[in-house]
Amino acid sequence: MRRGLFSLQGTVLLLAGCAGPQSALDPQGSAAIAIDRLNGIMTVGGALILLLVLALTAYALLAAPETRGWLGSRRTILWGGIAFPTVTVTALLIYGLLVARGIVTPAVGEDVQRVEVVGEQFWWRVRYLDDDGRVLFETANELHLPVGRTVELALTSADVIHSFWVPALAGKLDMIPGRTNILRLRAERAGVYRGQCTEFCGVQHARMAFHAVALEAEAYDAWLREASGPAVEPATSGLREGRERFLQLGCGACHAVRGTGAAGVLGPDLTRIGSRQSLGAGMMPVTAENLAAWIADSQHLKPGNLMPPFDMLPDGEAQAIARYLESLK
Repeated sequence: MRRGLFSLQGTVLLLAGCAGPQSALDPQGSAAIAIDRLNGIMTVGGALILLLVLALTAYALLAAPETRGWLGSRRTILWGGIAFPTVTVTALLIYGLLVARGIVTPAVGEDVQRVEVVGEQFWWRVRYLDDDGRVLFETANELHLPVGRTVELALTSADVIHSFWVPALAGKLDMIPGRTNILRLRAERAGVYRGQCTEFCGVQHARMAFHAVALEAEAYDAWLREASGPAVEPATSGLREGRERFLQLGCGACHAVRGTGAAGVLGPDLTRIGSRQSLGAGMMPVTAENLAAWIADSQHLKPGNLMPPFDMLPDGEAQAIARYLESLK
């Protein structure tokens, strides 16, 4: 009884891994769908060939000698041992190359959204570009993309080798210092999908995640207009005090908040941090409490990141800055 219960629990856990925001087995992008189809064909084909080999092995072991002699004939070896594997592997290779070509080759005249993503220890710098490659605005740890439209990502790294992967939308691609690799994504359904760095890049590699937010065309256009503008003005005296402390304490030396004097480029752009899915590259929700804890001692939460602790700040100041940042939506 207990063994059966464990088997049932194991089956449920395995099936749970087939879906979700970071599952390659639940494709929601055109490239991921093509990869999933290729994987399915190769898996089913491999399983059928395995069953055939097992059946022939059983036949060779159990059948009478006078009936199994054909297994060692010249014809069987030529057709079953040479011709069949050659034709099968060649067909799968050609099909795989055609699938790969379809993924990496853009359609002629296709309207694409261009985005530059820079991997840094241990977060993602995201820059939206115009048709001429000029930067429209910058954000961090979050990629927004329109449903049904191709997004062309220019991937590079500022320090070590990283790798960009959103399993539900496409395959992964390395991000190499001094080199730009192109990855094309096309979401077929609106939703929030999780991505991850898949190349070991340091002590916080496992905590270098991001979210890809796929929006319908109108919602995406509205987001693009809002995201490219300056930060919202503080609505209360408490929020204005938080902004003043943010600027007075020199946070703008590393971080940018468009529309203010903060124009740092070392750390993530904070202009819309309050509307992001997560804080610390996928670590925790963006709340005033979490922001205050991050300001006070980000090294305790994510050791090895480049932001120094500010535990010398009185709790009131850290909370005021945190509430201001949370309001930036």
